Amino acid sequence: MVTGFMNYGQQTVRAARYIGQSFIIILSHANRLPVTIQYPYQKLITSERFRGRIHFEFDKCIACEVCVRVCSIDLPVVDWKLETDIRKKRLLNYSIDFRICIFCGNCIEYYPTNCLSMTEEYELSTYDRHELNLLPGPASKK
Repeated sequence: MVTGFMNYGQQTVRAARYIGQSFIIILSHANRLPVTIQYPYQKLITSERFRGRIHFEFDKCIACEVCVRVCSIDLPVVDWKLETDIRKKRLLNYSIDFRICIFCGNCIEYYPTNCLSMTEEYELSTYDRHELNLLPGPASKK
């Protein structure tokens, strides 16, 4: 009977310790500042691994179409022409429709020449749906 009271006492002390620890955690969270930001005036700081709008560099692309093969929805459209004199593909046009893109990052991960990269841009809303197409071509090179 004495051992029963001792076990009960130990369990009571252990429970009181857990309750005290939980109150300490609650009080430490109560002292934090709010996380809410005023969106149009303050921008959210994105994490290092954030996957935003895709950036394409026309000069680095070799038209290998790896991005099309690894894309789960076959989204990138690559137009190329075979140059017979040098036996290489010449890229004519490259487009990605961001209305359909799921931003999985497979196209960036497997591309051999690093011409694709993810930016930190997350504001993709627009009034014109044609602005959501990434259409870099020879005429739009800078």
